[in-house]
Amino acid sequence: MPRLRSVDTTCRVNSERLFFPQTIVKPKVKVAGSMSMQESEWGSALTRPSSTASSAAVLLGVWVLLLTAVNLFSGAYSSGFKVLWIGFITGDSVTSNIAHDGFEVVADDIVFGLIGVVLLGLGSMGMGKAVEGGFSAWVNGIPQGAIVSSLFSPDGGFNRTIASWLIALGVGFYLYWSLMNTTWVDPGVYAVMIVMVCFGFAIHTMADSAIHTMADSES
Repeated sequence: MPRLRSVDTTCRVNSERLFFPQTIVKPKVKVAGSMSMQESEWGSALTRPSSTASSAAVLLGVWVLLLTAVNLFSGAYSSGFKVLWIGFITGDSVTSNIAHDGFEVVADDIVFGLIGVVLLGLGSMGMGKAVEGGFSAWVNGIPQGAIVSSLFSPDGGFNRTIASWLIALGVGFYLYWSLMNTTWVDPGVYAVMIVMVCFGFAIHTMADSAIHTMADSES
């Protein structure tokens, strides 16, 4: 014999249905699809050749070659001492420097110089893909480029102006300190300079990626 519900029970059930409706679980197929689409957009934005990222590689390669030249001719560690790059990078203070007795090439100079050449080559190759006309066109267009032009004009966006000044101040601080104190490898100076320059280039790179993404969506 079926059990009869009381009036109170029926009212309670109806009120629960009214104020606490049954939760409907939606399928996650669309969410996964949108996530995969976002991941592919981020991946293409990060792997797309960027003129700013290529510029960073070129400038980093030039900086490494400059340090190599300074180390060979006058010593980059301090006045009268040259850096042994392998010991310096690995943190071995005993083998990080030797007395500079004139122009002398050691294995560390060759390895460090090759790193600079590789960075310069990678940056040049990236410019060939990211800039019409390649590396030579980029060099000729530096005064009109985003980094230089944004120093005194906010036309490219206020974020780019901040980024350009971060790069300029970081490089200027490093060069001034190194010339005044005859040392080019001070870790404290590096910490200040690298943070400022990396933040500057990161902001420019994100701006480039946003422009390319908008262009792809419109096409």
